[in-house]
Amino acid sequence: MEQLLPRDELDREYSPSSVAPQYLSILRDYRLRSDSARARHRHDADVRYGPEPAETLHFFPPPRGPAPVHVFVHGGHWQESSKEDSCFAAPAFLRAGAGFVALGYGLAPQRTLGDMVRSVRRGIRWIADHADQLGIRQDGVYLGGSSAGAHLVAAAVASDGGDIPPVAGITLLSGVYDLEPVRHSYVNDLVGMTPADVRAYSPLRHLPLRAARILVARAAAETGEYGRQQTDFVRAVRRAGQQCDARIFPHRNHFDLPLDLADPATPLGHAVLTQMHL
Repeated sequence: MEQLLPRDELDREYSPSSVAPQYLSILRDYRLRSDSARARHRHDADVRYGPEPAETLHFFPPPRGPAPVHVFVHGGHWQESSKEDSCFAAPAFLRAGAGFVALGYGLAPQRTLGDMVRSVRRGIRWIADHADQLGIRQDGVYLGGSSAGAHLVAAAVASDGGDIPPVAGITLLSGVYDLEPVRHSYVNDLVGMTPADVRAYSPLRHLPLRAARILVARAAAETGEYGRQQTDFVRAVRRAGQQCDARIFPHRNHFDLPLDLADPATPLGHAVLTQMHL
């Protein structure tokens, strides 16, 4: 077993704001852009996809169907943010001809890590099952997530992901894929993950992934642990026999990288749209 860093170093390494001094203004931008997207574009708000109170989504239908859809799972260390902050990429996906979903899943400490993974899986199943009504292609479901959202996407489509259908592609931004070091950091004070959770929900331990195309990316301005998590995960995915597009994007940090989703003028946006054949 790899030697863990001391607690104070883990706390710093799993604090992406330590290398992104303007992160609060970026988080405000998430909400402002998301509010604008909901105000300007037709969408179905708070669509229920499962029985739990948190299991709702915002759906932006594609301009013309049937079309692919991007399902975005927000970050926030499993304890912050919401789907209300996660609609910022909808306009760009709509301009490209795709639908967009901001998926809610609830937060710690009210919900456990297992609860969140199961919610994301329920969301994927619901979207695939209702593809015809939504005007999307059942074979065109693409997932994206940032930070904790990247972890949840990867965990949801892990090899033991239950009865979810394989998805067309995933985009994982600045994620954590081995939860053991996170369990020993301040992040776990509210999340409360156990050794059993680490074993069950570390995507690194449950490969291959049930996804046809895999993009694993991070910003250049990340802590060393986020860099290591990407490197180790990409190596493991490839070792499991899957192709994996690994990217590091310059001039971006942990927080502003997701704002490039589906923007064709940016390297990330171009990669995501290419993955979706748009």
